[in-house]
Amino acid sequence: MQTLILGHDPQGIAAAAELLAQGEPVAIPTETVYGLAGDAHNAQAVARIYQAKGRPSFNPLIVHVPDLAVAERIAVFGDAARALARAFWPGALTMVLPLRPGAGIASLVTAGLDTVAIRVPAHPLAQAVLRAFGGPLAAPSANPSGRISPTAAAHVADPESGLGGRIAAVLDGGACPVGVESTIIGWADGRPALLRPGGIAAQAVEVVLDRPLARPAAQAAAPTAPGQLSSHYAPRASLRLNAQAARPGEVLIGFGPVPAEMSLSEAGDLTQAAARLFDLLHRADADGRPIAVAPVPEDGLGAAINDRLRRAAAPR
Repeated sequence: MQTLILGHDPQGIAAAAELLAQGEPVAIPTETVYGLAGDAHNAQAVARIYQAKGRPSFNPLIVHVPDLAVAERIAVFGDAARALARAFWPGALTMVLPLRPGAGIASLVTAGLDTVAIRVPAHPLAQAVLRAFGGPLAAPSANPSGRISPTAAAHVADPESGLGGRIAAVLDGGACPVGVESTIIGWADGRPALLRPGGIAAQAVEVVLDRPLARPAAQAAAPTAPGQLSSHYAPRASLRLNAQAARPGEVLIGFGPVPAEMSLSEAGDLTQAAARLFDLLHRADADGRPIAVAPVPEDGLGAAINDRLRRAAAPR
């Protein structure tokens, strides 16, 4: 299969929507990372997402919709969930909510759970594709399962480290401005919980809810939300964390004043670091040497950055 690169124009958007209507998975840009989108109502289309990625079928997908009104046809919202939707949608927040009976979402999307992960993306091209297609789209990150997430169309289209030759098309929207996946919030016994740190700081969510988030341990063997596998976001090379300097033969990714071949942010800016993270991991991995990464603070977006780095460095 040849993977087409579609332009970010009306023709490209229309072509993406047509392929989606035919049940083909298409990679589309969001503000977080590129997602591999498929018709969330079509079980065969969703199966093609899992097949292209090599993703285990027990790992649920996020459903993307254009606005809160559509989301409420799919998921059951309480007052707290609506407050978060008003505060952060469209944007980098996913909520895991009860699946509304009769919503028509393919069971593969939810991995058979009675909940659904749902969000409203802010990227204008994602919004355009959702409206042109006219239905909800299931969309995990557009990379081979467990590997580095894509923040550029070239990452997706690469036949060795990406999905080139496995999917119909990539809609090229340039670099993703946030650069890490969405924050995922769920509820357990009525208490809000952080299921995955991401592009919106947990502290900002706590301000809206006026209460702290629970932080349950992820269940890697039976995930309730995406991004909970112990090994994830991994380069092909080995990855060493909290490095103050490169060892012989390593490529060092720095942060702040740490001298390095490449840097997440020379200024120590966590927003810049998040936006650069996956792109630098792709570049370092292409070099073929072991990778070392300097310490990154856990504050704000640093929690999401460190979560991705720890999973990338985990035993595989």
